[in-house]
Amino acid sequence: MKKIAVLTSGGDAPGMNAAIRAVVRCASSYDIDVFGIECGYEGMLEGNIFPMDNRSVSDTVQKGGTILRTARCPLFLEKEYRQKAYENLLAFGIEGLVVIGGDGSFKGMNSLYQDFGLPCVGIPGTIDNDLAYTDFTLGFDTAVNTVLSAVNNVRDTMTAHNRACIIEVMGRKCGDIAIYSGVAGGAEIVLVPEVPYDIDKVVQTIKYDRIKGKQSVIIILAEGVCSCAELKEKIAEKMDFIQIRTVKLGYIQRGGTPSMADRVFAARCGAKAVELLASNLKESRVVGIKNNKIIDMATEKALAMPSKFDKELYRIASMLAK
Repeated sequence: MKKIAVLTSGGDAPGMNAAIRAVVRCASSYDIDVFGIECGYEGMLEGNIFPMDNRSVSDTVQKGGTILRTARCPLFLEKEYRQKAYENLLAFGIEGLVVIGGDGSFKGMNSLYQDFGLPCVGIPGTIDNDLAYTDFTLGFDTAVNTVLSAVNNVRDTMTAHNRACIIEVMGRKCGDIAIYSGVAGGAEIVLVPEVPYDIDKVVQTIKYDRIKGKQSVIIILAEGVCSCAELKEKIAEKMDFIQIRTVKLGYIQRGGTPSMADRVFAARCGAKAVELLASNLKESRVVGIKNNKIIDMATEKALAMPSKFDKELYRIASMLAK
């Protein structure tokens, strides 16, 4: 294999640039030329493809977002448009593809392989940590640290004013950002989509915390449960002796300088992806991490794995909140 391409797709995640850099520079060690595709599958469809070299990824390892930019492309769901995108790859002599993104990005990648036999490797780039085949996804560690910094700041103000605060975090239908930031940030309550919550129990916890003399109450709310405004309203219907504020962190969780852990993870995944393609890969595979070892598996198998939920960590979060 002499020419490969790399793209980022779906939501951006800290560490994507570090992964792009790793792909480009590791490929040069195998004498493989790398092409960048701007704006994901949309760019592939429109032919926004350009050569990259070691210098084109200089000064990128510390940057958030993605230098290749990203977009969602509903047209790619239709085979006729995938055909056009594939023909654009052929025009540049591209023989393999690296996709950095989440489950939707991997499904698109796998469709290219199934339709045209294009060898592909996926790198899990999403802050949500919602891919079951890997222990962690690229960007998750940075996102949790961003949330943790916000929790620390909000805690100071809530303590100063003797208030409670609901902090809504991202994660789609996965509660990992909420659980990890809740444990690390000492939250009194953590609500995740994997565990149905009881509003009466939430109210009771707040009441008991006040009786015990706590000067602030931090509630970490995963976006897959409900909105912070909705939860505030439900609590207010049952108690009125404490002021409740809400903070929706939003996109600040997706941007920013990637952590050391995400930079190293990106480097390891990028190197593994290139290694697979350089070994004359004939299928679609994804890379990830299990027990601190970089692993790879068939894309279909990875996407078919049921979602994981760390019940033990959630139990610990509940115990620590007392």
